[in-house]
Amino acid sequence: MIFEHLLDVVGTQSFFTLATLVQLTNDSRHNILSQLHRWCSTGKLIPLRRGMYAVAKKYRQKEVRLPEVANAMYVPSYLSCVWALGYFGLIPEKVVVYTSITRRKTRIFENSLSVFQYRHVKQEAFFGYQAMEIEGVKIMIAGPEKSMLDVWYLDSGLWDKHRMEEMRFQNIELIDQQKLMSYSVRFNSPRILSAVKTWLAVYKEI
Repeated sequence: MIFEHLLDVVGTQSFFTLATLVQLTNDSRHNILSQLHRWCSTGKLIPLRRGMYAVAKKYRQKEVRLPEVANAMYVPSYLSCVWALGYFGLIPEKVVVYTSITRRKTRIFENSLSVFQYRHVKQEAFFGYQAMEIEGVKIMIAGPEKSMLDVWYLDSGLWDKHRMEEMRFQNIELIDQQKLMSYSVRFNSPRILSAVKTWLAVYKEI
Protein backbone atom coordinates (compact mmCIF):
# COMPACT_ATOMS: atom_id res chain seq x y z
CA MET A 1 0.00 0.00 0.00
CA ILE A 2 1.26 3.47 -0.86
CA PHE A 3 0.51 6.46 1.35
CA GLU A 4 -1.84 7.99 -1.23
CA HIS A 5 -3.91 4.80 -1.11
CA LEU A 6 -4.10 5.08 2.67
CA LEU A 7 -5.44 8.61 2.30
CA ASP A 8 -8.03 7.39 -0.19
CA VAL A 9 -9.20 4.77 2.32
CA VAL A 10 -9.16 6.70 5.63
CA GLY A 11 -8.33 10.29 4.69
CA THR A 12 -11.83 11.56 5.47
CA GLN A 13 -11.72 10.13 9.01
CA SER A 14 -10.36 11.96 12.04
CA PHE A 15 -8.51 8.82 13.08
CA PHE A 16 -8.50 5.14 12.19
CA THR A 17 -7.47 1.74 13.48
CA LEU A 18 -5.34 -1.09 12.20
CA ALA A 19 -8.41 -3.31 12.25
CA THR A 20 -10.22 -0.91 9.90
CA LEU A 21 -7.37 -1.02 7.37
CA VAL A 22 -7.24 -4.79 7.46
CA GLN A 23 -10.95 -4.90 6.63
CA LEU A 24 -10.79 -2.28 3.87
CA THR A 25 -7.64 -3.38 2.02
CA ASN A 26 -6.23 -6.53 0.50
CA ASP A 27 -2.88 -6.28 2.27
CA SER A 28 -1.96 -8.61 5.11
CA ARG A 29 -2.04 -7.41 8.68
CA HIS A 30 1.74 -7.83 8.91
CA ASN A 31 2.43 -5.69 5.83
CA ILE A 32 -0.02 -3.00 6.90
CA LEU A 33 1.50 -2.81 10.37
CA SER A 34 5.01 -2.47 8.93
CA GLN A 35 3.86 0.37 6.68
CA LEU A 36 2.08 2.11 9.53
CA HIS A 37 5.23 2.01 11.65
CA ARG A 38 7.23 3.45 8.75
CA TRP A 39 4.76 6.29 8.19
CA CYS A 40 4.79 7.07 11.92
CA SER A 41 8.58 7.27 11.89
CA THR A 42 8.52 9.67 8.93
CA GLY A 43 5.87 11.89 10.51
CA LYS A 44 3.07 11.11 8.09
CA LEU A 45 0.98 9.45 10.81
CA ILE A 46 0.50 10.15 14.51
CA PRO A 47 0.28 7.08 16.77
CA LEU A 48 -2.51 7.62 19.28
CA ARG A 49 -2.30 4.28 21.03
CA ARG A 50 -1.50 0.75 19.95
CA GLY A 51 -3.43 0.05 16.76
CA MET A 52 -4.92 3.57 16.49
CA TYR A 53 -3.61 6.41 14.34
CA ALA A 54 -4.34 9.89 13.00
CA VAL A 55 -3.06 11.37 9.76
CA ALA A 56 -0.52 14.16 10.32
CA LYS A 57 -1.94 17.67 9.97
CA LYS A 58 -0.15 18.28 6.66
CA TYR A 59 -2.03 15.41 5.00
CA ARG A 60 -5.34 15.15 6.81
CA GLN A 61 -8.64 16.08 5.21
CA LYS A 62 -10.58 16.24 8.46
CA GLU A 63 -9.67 17.91 11.74
CA VAL A 64 -8.82 15.65 14.67
CA ARG A 65 -11.18 16.45 17.53
CA LEU A 66 -9.59 15.40 20.80
CA PRO A 67 -12.84 14.83 22.74
CA GLU A 68 -13.84 12.34 20.02
CA VAL A 69 -10.43 10.67 20.28
CA ALA A 70 -10.90 10.40 24.05
CA ASN A 71 -14.23 8.61 23.58
CA ALA A 72 -12.88 6.19 20.98
CA MET A 73 -9.50 5.35 22.47
CA TYR A 74 -10.83 3.30 25.38
CA VAL A 75 -14.38 1.95 25.19
CA PRO A 76 -16.71 2.19 27.05
CA SER A 77 -15.88 5.57 28.54
CA TYR A 78 -17.19 9.10 28.90
CA LEU A 79 -15.44 12.40 29.57
CA SER A 80 -15.80 13.67 33.12
CA CYS A 81 -13.97 15.00 36.19
CA VAL A 82 -11.94 18.20 35.96
CA TRP A 83 -11.87 18.20 32.15
CA ALA A 84 -15.67 18.29 32.06
CA LEU A 85 -15.80 20.83 34.89
CA GLY A 86 -13.54 23.08 32.84
CA TYR A 87 -15.60 22.51 29.70
CA PHE A 88 -18.83 23.48 31.47
CA GLY A 89 -17.14 26.52 33.05
CA LEU A 90 -17.64 25.23 36.60
CA ILE A 91 -13.98 25.86 37.39
CA PRO A 92 -11.87 28.70 35.95
CA GLU A 93 -9.18 26.46 34.46
CA LYS A 94 -9.38 24.90 31.01
CA VAL A 95 -7.93 21.45 31.63
CA VAL A 96 -5.63 20.00 28.96
CA VAL A 97 -5.63 16.40 30.23
CA TYR A 98 -8.67 14.53 28.92
CA THR A 99 -10.02 12.57 31.88
CA SER A 100 -12.65 9.92 31.24
CA ILE A 101 -14.55 7.41 33.33
CA THR A 102 -14.54 3.73 32.42
CA ARG A 103 -15.64 0.38 33.84
CA ARG A 104 -12.35 -1.07 32.63
CA LYS A 105 -9.04 -0.82 34.48
CA THR A 106 -7.41 2.57 34.91
CA ARG A 107 -5.17 3.54 31.97
CA ILE A 108 -3.32 6.56 30.65
CA PHE A 109 -2.25 7.21 27.07
CA GLU A 110 0.17 9.96 26.07
CA ASN A 111 0.81 10.98 22.48
CA SER A 112 1.83 14.10 20.59
CA LEU A 113 -1.75 15.43 20.65
CA SER A 114 -2.49 15.27 24.39
CA VAL A 115 -2.74 13.10 27.49
CA PHE A 116 -5.77 10.84 27.84
CA GLN A 117 -6.52 9.46 31.30
CA TYR A 118 -9.14 6.78 32.03
CA ARG A 119 -10.21 6.17 35.60
CA HIS A 120 -12.06 3.08 36.74
CA VAL A 121 -15.34 3.18 38.64
CA LYS A 122 -17.56 0.37 39.82
CA GLN A 123 -20.54 -0.59 37.68
CA GLU A 124 -23.01 1.25 39.92
CA ALA A 125 -21.12 4.52 39.43
CA PHE A 126 -21.02 4.31 35.63
CA PHE A 127 -23.98 6.57 34.86
CA GLY A 128 -24.93 10.23 34.49
CA TYR A 129 -23.47 10.79 31.02
CA GLN A 130 -25.03 11.74 27.72
CA ALA A 131 -24.22 12.53 24.09
CA MET A 132 -23.50 16.22 23.52
CA GLU A 133 -22.30 18.02 20.43
CA ILE A 134 -18.77 19.26 21.06
CA GLU A 135 -16.61 20.67 18.27
CA GLY A 136 -19.20 19.49 15.76
CA VAL A 137 -19.34 15.83 16.81
CA LYS A 138 -21.36 13.80 19.31
CA ILE A 139 -19.35 13.20 22.48
CA MET A 140 -20.23 11.08 25.51
CA ILE A 141 -19.71 13.32 28.53
CA ALA A 142 -20.92 13.42 32.12
CA GLY A 143 -23.33 16.16 33.07
CA PRO A 144 -22.16 18.91 35.44
CA GLU A 145 -23.49 17.13 38.56
CA LYS A 146 -21.93 13.77 37.71
CA SER A 147 -18.63 15.40 36.78
CA MET A 148 -18.37 16.88 40.28
CA LEU A 149 -19.34 13.61 41.92
CA ASP A 150 -16.77 11.68 39.89
CA VAL A 151 -14.04 14.04 41.15
CA TRP A 152 -15.13 13.63 44.76
CA TYR A 153 -15.41 9.86 44.37
CA LEU A 154 -12.05 9.27 42.67
CA ASP A 155 -9.84 11.77 44.49
CA SER A 156 -9.30 10.23 47.92
CA GLY A 157 -9.50 12.02 51.22
CA LEU A 158 -12.04 14.18 52.96
CA TRP A 159 -13.69 16.91 50.91
CA ASP A 160 -13.86 19.54 53.63
CA LYS A 161 -14.68 23.26 53.31
CA HIS A 162 -11.08 24.27 52.58
CA ARG A 163 -10.67 21.68 49.86
CA MET A 164 -13.97 22.67 48.23
CA GLU A 165 -12.95 26.32 48.20
CA GLU A 166 -9.63 25.42 46.59
CA MET A 167 -11.56 24.07 43.58
CA ARG A 168 -12.88 27.63 42.97
CA PHE A 169 -16.25 26.51 41.68
CA GLN A 170 -18.09 29.10 39.60
CA ASN A 171 -21.28 29.32 37.53
CA ILE A 172 -22.91 27.18 40.18
CA GLU A 173 -26.35 28.02 38.83
CA LEU A 174 -25.66 25.26 36.30
CA ILE A 175 -25.95 22.65 39.05
CA ASP A 176 -29.31 20.99 39.60
CA GLN A 177 -29.33 20.46 43.37
CA GLN A 178 -31.96 17.71 43.28
CA LYS A 179 -30.05 15.83 40.60
CA LEU A 180 -26.82 16.21 42.56
CA MET A 181 -28.45 14.70 45.65
CA SER A 182 -30.16 11.84 43.80
CA TYR A 183 -26.97 10.98 41.92
CA SER A 184 -24.92 11.00 45.12
CA VAL A 185 -27.16 8.39 46.74
CA ARG A 186 -26.42 5.96 43.90
CA PHE A 187 -22.75 5.87 44.89
CA ASN A 188 -23.71 4.28 48.22
CA SER A 189 -20.79 6.14 49.82
CA PRO A 190 -20.94 8.14 53.08
CA ARG A 191 -17.87 10.08 51.90
CA ILE A 192 -19.73 11.25 48.77
CA LEU A 193 -22.80 12.25 50.76
CA SER A 194 -20.54 14.23 53.09
CA ALA A 195 -18.89 15.94 50.11
CA VAL A 196 -22.27 16.98 48.70
CA LYS A 197 -23.36 18.44 52.04
CA THR A 198 -20.09 20.36 52.31
CA TRP A 199 -20.42 21.71 48.78
CA LEU A 200 -23.98 22.84 49.44
CA ALA A 201 -22.90 24.53 52.66
CA VAL A 202 -20.05 26.38 50.92
CA TYR A 203 -22.23 27.51 48.02
CA LYS A 204 -25.43 28.41 49.85
CA GLU A 205 -26.53 30.80 47.12
CA ILE A 206 -27.51 27.86 44.90
